[in-house]
Amino acid sequence: MLIAGATSAAGRAVAIALTDAGARVIAVGSNAERLQGLQAEVTGAETYVCDLGDLAEVTALADAVHAEHGRIDGLIHLVGGWRGGGGLAGQSDEDWDFLHAHVVTTLRNTTRAFNDDLLASPAGRLAIVSSVSVDKPAPGGANYAAAKAAAEIWTRAVGQGFAKAGSDAAAVVFVVRALAGLETELATEVVSLWDPPAASVNNSRMLLAPPTE
Repeated sequence: MLIAGATSAAGRAVAIALTDAGARVIAVGSNAERLQGLQAEVTGAETYVCDLGDLAEVTALADAVHAEHGRIDGLIHLVGGWRGGGGLAGQSDEDWDFLHAHVVTTLRNTTRAFNDDLLASPAGRLAIVSSVSVDKPAPGGANYAAAKAAAEIWTRAVGQGFAKAGSDAAAVVFVVRALAGLETELATEVVSLWDPPAASVNNSRMLLAPPTE
């Protein structure tokens, strides 16, 4: 299982949960020091430094992963970030460029590089995390909501490709109001993606809510 953006709190939680479930975790990030910390925390995790916004680097990453580990069965995309505020006039080009690069471009690059793996897998899974702001966007978060909406559309296109090919792969969108505090819930749901048949979860959109007390 390859986790893109693995050094975030959510990435660490997903890496631990997948490892505990018996999966081989390939953790990818842009910071070598943080990846070393993750490797110390998650037994058996393999780490790779990569600028996921650069298609050439992602292609080289895929070549290295295939040579060293073979095909992957899951791609969990957790690269993101928030930029917003200031109303519609405050939706700067700089913020848009940041969000597009982190939220959309990294997803496009990783899915293109590993799509054949997921199609060929007996249980391939792609998962991303989106936002409730896609359903109810506000002017001050228009850049962010637009980037997340684009990521959802791209993921749905990947899922349609899985279905058209008759593959046992599935693409899933997890939706949150805020990911902080939901890392454990996300990790649990990611692991459970491999329980049902692909057709029952492909192109699904699942809301993650804080646990009730």
